[in-house]
Amino acid sequence: MTKIVLVGAGSLQFGTGMLGDIFQSAHLKGADIILHDINLKAAKRTLGVAADYISANNLDHKVSATTDLGDALAGADFVVISIEVGDRFALWDLDWKVPQQYGIPQVYGENGGPGGLFHSLRIVPPILDICQSVADTCPDATVFCYSNPMSRICTTVHRKFPDLKFVGMCHEIVSLERHLAPLLGVERSEITYRAGGLNHFSVMTDVTYTKDGSSAYADVVNKAEAYFGAKPGYSEILQASRKTGTSIETEGWMEVDLSKVETIRPWSDRWLFAHVLKTFGALPITYDSHFGEYIQWAHDCSDHQGILDFYTYYRNFLGKTDPKIENTLKERVVPIIEALIGATPAYEEYAVNIPNKGFIKNLPEWICVEVPAIIDETGIQGISVDVPAGVRGLLSNQIGVHDMTAEAILNQSRELVVQALLVDPVVIKSQGMEALVDHMIAEQSPWLDYLS
Repeated sequence: MTKIVLVGAGSLQFGTGMLGDIFQSAHLKGADIILHDINLKAAKRTLGVAADYISANNLDHKVSATTDLGDALAGADFVVISIEVGDRFALWDLDWKVPQQYGIPQVYGENGGPGGLFHSLRIVPPILDICQSVADTCPDATVFCYSNPMSRICTTVHRKFPDLKFVGMCHEIVSLERHLAPLLGVERSEITYRAGGLNHFSVMTDVTYTKDGSSAYADVVNKAEAYFGAKPGYSEILQASRKTGTSIETEGWMEVDLSKVETIRPWSDRWLFAHVLKTFGALPITYDSHFGEYIQWAHDCSDHQGILDFYTYYRNFLGKTDPKIENTLKERVVPIIEALIGATPAYEEYAVNIPNKGFIKNLPEWICVEVPAIIDETGIQGISVDVPAGVRGLLSNQIGVHDMTAEAILNQSRELVVQALLVDPVVIKSQGMEALVDHMIAEQSPWLDYLS
């Protein structure tokens, strides 16, 4: 029997999504699933939804809920983490707006830039505590993490626990899955593709026609403006949602229903995207909000309306949805588990976040990169990708950022937090940075109280 622990399962969105993925698997029947959360009431709410679904569908899975992480992890084969601390959006607002007030032109505040630093300072310590429990209780378990900031979390975890099988997972790669085939006018089975970089800071590295093995990259570049320039973004999704009073599901590994969208702004959500494509000849796999967090000049060429509308829609969507268990695959952890236990043949997964073992040139081995990988019973083996030289230059700007973020957390050092800010290319000034750090430590108490 496979034992899977879901840490943060008090979140109905995460809990029901993962349960649906597990329940639909023909190879995980009878699995023992532990719902862990620090909030027992929330975990039991998810448990109730699971119990009703199991009863209605005559399933043989065993599901239980607990706040005791040690008990939950005993004998675990797989652990899936998706957690946040405190009031997610209130803290996110601080991550984004306070650095702007101190003169830093960051376009967003979640993963890159100063916002990504303060987010990391909050979220990494509890994840390290979880990993310590895994190392003590079930050291052979494979740990999957959905929490952000992905690359900083993974880099810090591997620095403290180099032997832990810890993998970052993100569905952002799905944008290529959704867009490439219709852009090229082919079926999905007629192309293969790869991408690489850092999480939320990744580009397509190759796309190939399966019929003859020829590259389709030039065709993608040539057709990009006609396709992406006329594609709806979150401004249009927000407008349609407000008009209809209904939300549009945009998360996960599935198609997005855009039938309610009526008007489209040129290159919506993709002004920076278009600039990178034109200047570097590389196709970003994500929107301006994510990609722009890592670039000091992004503020000049990003779609700020699209970024603000994305945040508004994301905030409203999470607050209004009523998550439920569905018999459909939404994320990529379950296919990986199936291959790791030998239930399915080896295959190539589109994106995992793992330490860079030569997969991307010019980056050190300790930094966690997002690359494709072969998954089989022996584990997860990353695949090298040929990231264009100019994009590697942009990625290289993040080496010091990730290094100093990890060191600041592991050494619990306010001084190193200041240094982590000052090595970030998005930070274009030095005056006021110590005051910014002190301001955030005070505002985000108790989560940043450990810094001294």
